[in-house]
Amino acid sequence: MSSNLQLLVARILLSVIFITAGYGKLNGVEGTAGYMSSLGIPLASVTVWLVIALELLGGLAILAGFFTRYVAWALAAFCIASGFLAHFQPEDQMQMIMFMKNLAITGGFLALAVSGPGAWSVDARRA
Repeated sequence: MSSNLQLLVARILLSVIFITAGYGKLNGVEGTAGYMSSLGIPLASVTVWLVIALELLGGLAILAGFFTRYVAWALAAFCIASGFLAHFQPEDQMQMIMFMKNLAITGGFLALAVSGPGAWSVDARRA
């Protein structure tokens, strides 16, 4: 398999979770804001819209390979922050699995930030 195809598949796999999560939050903004508030996140009713924008637009940007390195860094930071804020609960095995999932996705984004999106991307066309 060519490296361009592998990078495209990686971008698809990394983006799907964020696109679907962001879209899902649009159908339950108040509930998501309430959950965020219960985690101690300040201004949750505003922050929820920033999260939705980051997940939806960031996921779409990764999928298209648009500003890939910058978006990959942003989503990597988001994965670490949300992992610690929402999932780091050593006494709860399921939450720790979710935390480790966030770490694994962070690793994928860091690899993408280093490698770039490949030739089959908007970034390659703009170059």
